[in-house]
Amino acid sequence: MKAEFTVIIEPAPEGGYWAICPEVPGANGQGETIEEAKASLKAAIELVLEDRRADMFRGSRKPQFWTR
Repeated sequence: MKAEFTVIIEPAPEGGYWAICPEVPGANGQGETIEEAKASLKAAIELVLEDRRADMFRGSRKPQFWTR
């Protein structure tokens, strides 16, 4: 399954680039080039989603639509 996410890439003050994905909190990347920042962010998104999936199967997190 493929999904599309919003990616925000900005120059880092110390050089290189930062990349964030607003739809996946905690996923961010960095690199010397825009392509490196994108690749780093892609890897971070995959790790965050993999962790969330594992938590779901362990039952350790309640879905966000639960209010209690």
